[in-house]
Amino acid sequence: MKLIQKLLNKFSGLHYRQEYLCLAKEAFQQPLYVYLVAGRKVVVDVTDLQIFVGYSPLVIALPSGIIAGLNSQTIQLIFSRRFLQQNEFFIEKDAIARLYLKKIAQQSVSESVVCFYEGVQGRHHFLSGFQQAIIRLNNHWYGRKPGNVFLSGNLYDQVQIGYAVPRKICLITVGQNNLYNHFPTDLHGKVDQRYYVISLRHEGNACKQVESSGKIVLSDMDVNSYKKVYALGKNHMQPLKERSAFDFSSNGSKSLDLPLPKEVVSYKELEVISSFIVGLHKLILFRIVYEEKTDQKKSTLVHIHNSYATWRNKRGIEGNYLLR
Repeated sequence: MKLIQKLLNKFSGLHYRQEYLCLAKEAFQQPLYVYLVAGRKVVVDVTDLQIFVGYSPLVIALPSGIIAGLNSQTIQLIFSRRFLQQNEFFIEKDAIARLYLKKIAQQSVSESVVCFYEGVQGRHHFLSGFQQAIIRLNNHWYGRKPGNVFLSGNLYDQVQIGYAVPRKICLITVGQNNLYNHFPTDLHGKVDQRYYVISLRHEGNACKQVESSGKIVLSDMDVNSYKKVYALGKNHMQPLKERSAFDFSSNGSKSLDLPLPKEVVSYKELEVISSFIVGLHKLILFRIVYEEKTDQKKSTLVHIHNSYATWRNKRGIEGNYLLR
């Protein structure tokens, strides 16, 4: 590593050496709340409703019903340590981070409508202004790595904020003509009890395979499988292969009979309905065919960004992070 980059890393203020830290969702203490706000007033708690589905650009999906009555073309989300009531007025220090977003699309299926918002600007206080400037400089000079997506300027700040909420790293299984692929995703979420949205790089083989097959299994994974799950990231660009090429269990999903991972905690069978492209991403809307909790004892794999984990560390909030 170059001397200048070593110095930048030293003064960045980041406590952990890895950019993303794995942990068990169920054991995560004192998470941030996410609120949709209008001016200084809380409109609604969207912590469990906001779906992170893009990082280039940043894209957040929200059910349309919670935005009714607002100027829904532009919205603001704040990330706060405090529990705030609907219609309560918040003060500046309550907003540890903010995301400003603009509406870019809307998808309707049956009675469900989901709105998609692109990040315009993000601001956070996870680190000091000086430390954030050092990180931006480091990213600008050394962030262009082969195989990685370079996040320029404020987009990197927006992504750090997006990953201040633990995001599940699930495994997708896709199969066609007795050939399979198996790869992770953390850009996904449930729209409601019937529909699901997943984002994949639209130029990747994984995305083409999902659209061609039209049906997948999405598996929540046991936290102890974190190294294995990360290692499967290379499969996004791999062709379909024989079942024996993967470390599947002997079990298949209920109706699609797609092979399940050995470390599965729960799974959903999903059927493609529609899709559209935003930046690097293809956002795919699915119908939920079936879902099942397979192991009540296992904890679910999620990860967060180093900048937020550092903020937690400074306040003595335990993380129980798993370093790869």
